[in-house]
Amino acid sequence: MVQNLIGKLDDVSSRHAYGRVTSIQGHLVEVAGPLFEMSVGSMLTIQADGREPIQCEVVGFSSDRAMCLPYSELEGIRLGCRAVLHGPTLIRPTNEWLGRMVNAFGQPIDGKGPLPRGHRAVPLRQKPPAAHKRMRVGGPMDLGVRALNGFITLCEGQRMGIFAGSGVGKSVLLSMLARNASSEVNIIGLIGERGREVQEFVEDDLGEEGLKRSIVVVATSDEMALMRRQAAYLTLALSEFFREDGKQVLCMMDSVTRFAMAQREIGLAAGEPPTSKGYTPTVFAELPKLLERAGPGEKNEGAVTGLFTVLVEGDNHNEPVADAVRGILDGHIVMERAIAERGRYPAINILKSVSRTLPKAADPAYWPCVLKAREHMATYSDMEELIRLGAYKQGSDPKVDLAIALHEPLEAFLSQRKGDATSIEEGYKMLESIVGKQDNSGL
Repeated sequence: MVQNLIGKLDDVSSRHAYGRVTSIQGHLVEVAGPLFEMSVGSMLTIQADGREPIQCEVVGFSSDRAMCLPYSELEGIRLGCRAVLHGPTLIRPTNEWLGRMVNAFGQPIDGKGPLPRGHRAVPLRQKPPAAHKRMRVGGPMDLGVRALNGFITLCEGQRMGIFAGSGVGKSVLLSMLARNASSEVNIIGLIGERGREVQEFVEDDLGEEGLKRSIVVVATSDEMALMRRQAAYLTLALSEFFREDGKQVLCMMDSVTRFAMAQREIGLAAGEPPTSKGYTPTVFAELPKLLERAGPGEKNEGAVTGLFTVLVEGDNHNEPVADAVRGILDGHIVMERAIAERGRYPAINILKSVSRTLPKAADPAYWPCVLKAREHMATYSDMEELIRLGAYKQGSDPKVDLAIALHEPLEAFLSQRKGDATSIEEGYKMLESIVGKQDNSGL
C-alpha cells in the first residue's frame, strides 16, 4: 500500500493546463488551448458530464487547433468540454504482474484484483539501445518445437517474424512456444485479436503452466486504433523492464500487421497521404522503432527474444508490411495454408524459412545432418508434382528415390502436437536417426 501511494504521488503534476473541444469530426477531436504546452504524442483527458473522462492523444496540429484521437468512444462529448493536459502514460510493473492479463494502459482485465505498483516508472515509448553499446545475441534458445529448434534455430536476443495467413495456426504455435520455451519471462501482446478468442487462448492454448510466467497484453479488434497501437508499445515496455532486471524474455506479438493497420488509421485521420496499399508513411517509420526495441540490451545479463507474427493478406507474402518487417528482423518463419490443409501442424515451410544466426547457432556436430535433411526436402519439393501424378518412375534418380523414402519420416518429425515438447538435443538425435539410418541403407 505504501508503494502504491508513493507511486501515485509521483504521478501527480504540480500544475495543469487545459483547453476546450471546438470540433468533432468522426473520431477526430479538435482542441483549442495552450498549444505551446502541447506536442505530438501529448495526452489529454476530455471531461464530460455524466460519464468517465476520455483519454486522447495529440496526433497533429491544424492552424490554431490541436487534432486529437480518443482511446475510447466519444459518446457524450460535446463542444466546449474541458480538455486537461497531463503527462505521458507511465507504468510501474513488478514481478507480481506475471500470470495476469492487462489492457493497453497496464490495467488488469482478468478479474483477479488490482495490480501492485513498482518503484520504477517505465514509459511506454522508449528508444532502442544504442547500436554501438548493444550486446551480441546469446546462445540458442530451446523453444520446445522440433521444426524450429532443428532447422530455424533461434538465439537469445534474436528477432524473428512468423508470416502466415489467417487460420493457419499462428496462435497455436505461439502457445506452444509460451509453454515450452526456455525463457524466464513471456510477454504476449494480442493486438487486434478477436474478443471471443482471448479467453480460449489463455485457458486452452496457453494453459496454467504457460500463464504463470507470462503477462498477456490485450487490445481486441473492436477497440480504438490508439488502444491497439498502445498495446504494442506496452508489450515492448514490459519486455524492456524485465530485460533490465537481467531476465531472458520471450516477447511474442500477434500481430504486427494489426499494429500497422492501427497506425494507418491514425495517420489517415491526421491527414497523412496514403501510399502503398493505403499505408501512410508513418507506418513504415514506426515499424523499425517498435521492432528494434527487442533484442539484447546494453548489459550481458538480459535480452528480449522477439517473435512477431505478420498476417499476410490473401496469403501474399510480398505485401508492403510483410516486406518491411522481413527487412528489419533477423529471420522469418513461413507458415503455409497448403501444409495446414494436409494436416501437418505446425504448418511451417522449412525451405522458405530463414534464421540469420545460422549456421553459427547450430550444433556443429549435427549441422551436416540438418543440411542433408534440407537437401532431401528440397529434392522432394522440386519433384513433388511429378511424384503425385505418378509420372516419376522409381530408380530414375537415386537422389529422388532417397527423398521419397525420407519424406514420410521427415514429415512426422516436423509434425508436433500442442502438448508435446522436444528439446534441442532430442530433436537433433531424432533427425540424425532419420537421415543417418536411410543414408546408410544403400538407397
